[in-house]
Amino acid sequence: MHDLLRFTLAQTVAKQLRRKQQDGPIMSDKPNFAEIETFDKTKLKKTETREKNPLPTKETIEQEKQSESTSCA
Repeated sequence: MHDLLRFTLAQTVAKQLRRKQQDGPIMSDKPNFAEIETFDKTKLKKTETREKNPLPTKETIEQEKQSESTSCA
């Protein structure tokens, strides 16, 4: 039983090694810029960027401070 398990494990490891050799490395330290260089920017859709939660202006902050100080008095 143990011999069969070792044999199966050895086959699995051998298959994985063959796949890595055929496909090349899974990850590389150097990125492949070929797709970026050939990317067609004209195919992108135009979008409008909107802030969902914009920060208050100085005027708004001053108005809130004034309303807080009058409500406390």
